[in-house]
Amino acid sequence: MERLDCDRMFIAVIETGSFTAAAQRLSTSHGQASKLISRLEKALAVTLFRRSTRSLQPTELGLAYYERIRPLLTEYDALNEDLLNASKGLSGQLKLSAPVTFGSTQLTAPLIAFARRYPDIELDVSFSDRLVNVVNEGFDLTLRIGNLDDSSLIARKLCDIRIVMVASRDYLNDHGIPSHWGELADHNCILDTNFRDPFLWPFLDDNQQLHVHSVRGKMKFSNAEVCLRAATEGMGIARLPAFVAGEALQNGQVMPVLGHYEAPPLGLYAVYPPAKYLAQKSRALIDFLADRFSGQPEWEKNWL
Repeated sequence: MERLDCDRMFIAVIETGSFTAAAQRLSTSHGQASKLISRLEKALAVTLFRRSTRSLQPTELGLAYYERIRPLLTEYDALNEDLLNASKGLSGQLKLSAPVTFGSTQLTAPLIAFARRYPDIELDVSFSDRLVNVVNEGFDLTLRIGNLDDSSLIARKLCDIRIVMVASRDYLNDHGIPSHWGELADHNCILDTNFRDPFLWPFLDDNQQLHVHSVRGKMKFSNAEVCLRAATEGMGIARLPAFVAGEALQNGQVMPVLGHYEAPPLGLYAVYPPAKYLAQKSRALIDFLADRFSGQPEWEKNWL
């Protein structure tokens, strides 16, 4: 199995950029990392890295080897895990990343239920609005909202997420209720900078044609719940995911704005690295979440 250890270390060095970081990822020493790479280079009879006192750069052959060995090793691990789990049940660590607000408000209960169903799976969940690198950071899968750019990853849609505009009744009484997106120029828009283009708000016209309108605002936050709080306090019109605004709409803290022109929903996706054999524990979580979020999610049922 030493060759597998060499290949795992090679992948870790490529993805982390140093022997030290690779050794930390695989819980070994810098010296052992260097030895494994030297053994791999000797076995292959090629130089995989250009080494200097200040840098460590993969050679062209090293990069080519990485492109071939990374998916092979991923498939090997997934297949090996599936065979082990088939005999003793699902187990092992499952590393997941999810957006902060969605994770804390909507994902906690499903994850606890999943943990009860599969007590031998060790969940390692990171809530972050940063676009994590699934492969390089060692995640089994990540949840993402919106359009997906990385074509090298595989995505499964779990559900739709509506994006709505809201404002408090006091704000609308003082500033008027806009009847068209063109009137937003006369309003203060509260901007959620977690959106890819927070200053561009999309709308569907009566002919179902999409329009993107530029907005401005004096308040910008990188957290949807803070944007909602500003809207409930009468500071302007906010554009928010329905799972954030739903309860406030239900209890009358805010009112819907320009609902007639609401743009198509975004998708909630489970994203994972490409592999012929998806690990059973990852597949189990994806299927579990897809079932939980199927149909009309609870966060939209309260106020439609």
